[in-house]
Amino acid sequence: MLMMSEFDLIARYFVRPVHRAALGVGDDCALLRPTPGMQLAVSSDMLVAGRHFFDNVDPRTLGHKALAVNLSDLAASGARPLAFTLALALPEANEAWLQGFSQGLLALADAHACELVGGDTTRGPLNICITIFGEVPAGAALLRSGAKAGDDIWVSGTLGDARLALEALLGHITLPADVLAAARARLECPTPRVALGTQLRGIAHSALDLSDGLLGDLAHILEQSHVGADIDADAAIGTIAARRSGCTLPQQQWVQAALSGGDDYELLFTAPADKRAQVLEAAQRAATPVTRVGVITAQPGLRVLDADGAPLAQQHWASFDHFVDPA
Repeated sequence: MLMMSEFDLIARYFVRPVHRAALGVGDDCALLRPTPGMQLAVSSDMLVAGRHFFDNVDPRTLGHKALAVNLSDLAASGARPLAFTLALALPEANEAWLQGFSQGLLALADAHACELVGGDTTRGPLNICITIFGEVPAGAALLRSGAKAGDDIWVSGTLGDARLALEALLGHITLPADVLAAARARLECPTPRVALGTQLRGIAHSALDLSDGLLGDLAHILEQSHVGADIDADAAIGTIAARRSGCTLPQQQWVQAALSGGDDYELLFTAPADKRAQVLEAAQRAATPVTRVGVITAQPGLRVLDADGAPLAQQHWASFDHFVDPA
């Protein structure tokens, strides 16, 4: 088999003409051309084999997820995608793997008109790092620091299904084949809520993307906004698609998945109670379901309540942390 050089690999699988950027792959730097009156929104995410994905994952779905998690960050800021760079470490130049990975990556890029404009490749343990660029009207970005007492707390889509897929793939629980297939799609092919993020500009007070679990990620908004929150556990659990399908698991499994599951890549946002109709209209325009799961309070702290408004017994709901092993 003919060995590809680094530049052959890039040219074959990742070089494409650019239409919105001023200059793409081929020089030391790409050149972006933001729209006048817009601010750049920039985010980076790294996926590491054995830490963020299984070694045997389909390369096409891995390419999709690698970009999706970055698009989700733009969505949380209310930004429109522009371009991205890709830094890729590979154990070997496997042409079948590269074909699938690049197809999954670039299909999602095309769906969001987001151009690949540069990056780097090297040999080493499989590691994918993407930096993404978007634009948002000056002063209109959604931030974590804007939540106000009385705001509703909303989530898009479903919570917990990705965590249930992970638990099943690790052999910790058993799911019916059809339920596992749907949950695994949520784990490996998340849907970035870009359209919803842009629709929420001027409506939401704060937002972030749910990557490490509802309660852990919400804590970042509470800290930066200097507020507290009451979470309706039943409302959060009710979003889980696997539960709505009739799948049976212990209640604690549902609670853990919904509140601290991670890998959801949904939007969590807060908005004034008097803008509920506008939130629902924005969700409809974005073709994305949303669910109200709590309220922001002036009282500090994060409280998880049952259907009767009583606090749930204290449990371990820590979100994912790369440097803390799970108990």
